Amino acid sequence: MERPRTGAVASLATAVLLTLAPSAAAQAPSPFGEWITEGHKARVRLAPCSSNPQRLCGVITWSYRPPGAEPSPLRDIHNRDPALRSRPIVGLPLLQDFAPTAPDSWGGGTIYDPESGKTYKSKMRLKDSDRLEVSGCVLFFCQTQTWTRPAAEEANP
Repeated sequence: MERPRTGAVASLATAVLLTLAPSAAAQAPSPFGEWITEGHKARVRLAPCSSNPQRLCGVITWSYRPPGAEPSPLRDIHNRDPALRSRPIVGLPLLQDFAPTAPDSWGGGTIYDPESGKTYKSKMRLKDSDRLEVSGCVLFFCQTQTWTRPAAEEANP
C-alpha cells in the first residue's frame, strides 16, 4: 500500500477544516434590520444613512396606536418645530448619523423622542444578534433601553 504524500494530506485536512468551520462574517451580528423598541411602542429599521452610507440611521416602520386614536396616521405633534408637527410618525427618522466606535458599538449619533419632541445624543451597542442597547443622553444623565429583533410571528404587524 502506497503511503499518501504529506502535502496531499495537509491540503485535504485544510479543505475539511475550511468546510466545517463557519466563517467569521457569517457569525458576526449585524445592527441592520428591524428592531422592536422597549415596551413595544415602535419598530425601527436600521440601515446605512442615505446621506452617508458609512453611518447608521433608523426610521420608524410601525408605531403603537393608543386606544381611541383617530384612524388617520399618527403625527409628530410634540415636535419643537411647528412646521414638522404634521409629519407622520411612520417613516420618521428616529436615529441619525451613528459612526462605529468599537466592534458592535456606534456613537456620535442622535435619537429623536417623538413623545417629547426632543433630540438627544445617543450611542448603541449590540449585546448579541437579537438585542440592541440604545442610550440617549443629556449632559451626564443617560437612559438606556434594550431593543429586540421581532420574532417570526411578529415579522409583519
